[in-house]
Amino acid sequence: MNMNKLFCVALLFCLAFCMSGRVVIYPVPSEAPVNRSFGLEVRDAGVSGAEWSPVGLYNVRVDETVGGKHSVRNSSMAIFDFDGSVEVKVTARGRVIESARVRPLARGIEVKSLNDSVFVFTLDKPENLSVEVNGDIFDNIQLFAGAIQTDIPVGRELRKLRKDRNFLYFAPGYHRLPEPLKVRDNQRVCIAGGAYIDGVINVDTVSNVRIWGRGVVYPSRTAGIYVRNSRNVEIDGIMTTQLPVGGSDSVKINNVKVISYYGWGDGFNVFASGNVSYDNVFARTSDDCTTVYCTRKDFNGSARNIRMENSTLWADVAHVIEIGLHGNVEQPDSAVNLLYRNIDVLDEKEMQLDYQGVMSIDVGDNNLVKNVTFENIRIENIRQGRLLSMRLCWNKKYCGAPGRGIENVTFKDITYNGDNAEISLILGYDENRRVRNVTFDNLVINGVRYSDDMPGKPGWYKTSDMARIYVGEHVDNVIFK
Repeated sequence: MNMNKLFCVALLFCLAFCMSGRVVIYPVPSEAPVNRSFGLEVRDAGVSGAEWSPVGLYNVRVDETVGGKHSVRNSSMAIFDFDGSVEVKVTARGRVIESARVRPLARGIEVKSLNDSVFVFTLDKPENLSVEVNGDIFDNIQLFAGAIQTDIPVGRELRKLRKDRNFLYFAPGYHRLPEPLKVRDNQRVCIAGGAYIDGVINVDTVSNVRIWGRGVVYPSRTAGIYVRNSRNVEIDGIMTTQLPVGGSDSVKINNVKVISYYGWGDGFNVFASGNVSYDNVFARTSDDCTTVYCTRKDFNGSARNIRMENSTLWADVAHVIEIGLHGNVEQPDSAVNLLYRNIDVLDEKEMQLDYQGVMSIDVGDNNLVKNVTFENIRIENIRQGRLLSMRLCWNKKYCGAPGRGIENVTFKDITYNGDNAEISLILGYDENRRVRNVTFDNLVINGVRYSDDMPGKPGWYKTSDMARIYVGEHVDNVIFK
């Protein structure tokens, strides 16, 4: 039997072994780092008497800032797929469970205790979650329970595709890349569940590329996947450290998970790009979760038509969403038509006042930011930061000039439940650099809905005062509906 046939037989055996009804479990390669703080098992909730199947836990690193310094912590990550509904059983090793929760809290996932160290919960649809015991948000499980993939080639289809020079396949197992992988034009890269890549994948100056699967791309201290100066790129289902997009157009990122732990570990950056969409992504990062910048690094020009939806964001450091800081002072840029919708924010932790903001539009370098919508954003109790920051500012550490303007920003159906948010800011710069046309539609903080005609508001108060939002000078037309 040749190696291709042997591999396909082994793969089919592995899939048969790892599937229980409508649950698919991917093996963790023996060379990959593992975490044993928890035991994790799953079973098909729709099958009476279904047996529990163990799920391997990767070790990932996350960032806890202590005294303004990075303090790296070990955490757990698990990946499995399912259809229908599934029961999940968690065993906390070496501790007594006093409390347990599954976030985002808005999902309403009920935890049922079995004993002092074991609890269960049920999922009826795919979710990207944080499973936490005794309030510990670092020694937790990042749980990525996805939909069963139907487009991963196996058997005869895989054998046929492996003869195609435009198809690259990473099988389950450990893969070390001594040099970054350079993806070619028109190439499809399938990273199967159970594949662990210690290395970097570069999508650089190419077009018509797809990268997909349930595999892990986890290099040390750098972005696992980087999209540069490329067009028509789709990335789906992968877990990695960072995924920046620069100088590119027509990029679709779906169900990608990023976790970083090192300094400047932004999650999903956009630099001078257009028509970039994110759907169902997860970011837990040691810097900004997601940014939109104009001219920056080796990328030149404006940013336009950026969309992020149905996602979960968690900033262990700095901003959750950051827009507008970098651009071209001599030839001013714009960031136009940005949408953030249906997003759960699990945390923000930033001591520096200049770098706080769950929803942050901090505009420098003569940029203009225009037509931005934040809609259906659910913010849990952040550790330290502010809900929003909208400033035309001159951060001389990073910028050569203040921003040119902020126009037409809508905050619709925003909720925050917590007690650690500092005062939010809306600040213009001077008579010629103004913030214009800001609308809050159904802003709810700790159960209180803020509007210009809200009951109990003294007539001489601004609604922003009630909501603890400081509106400074050179700001026009702020409305609370």
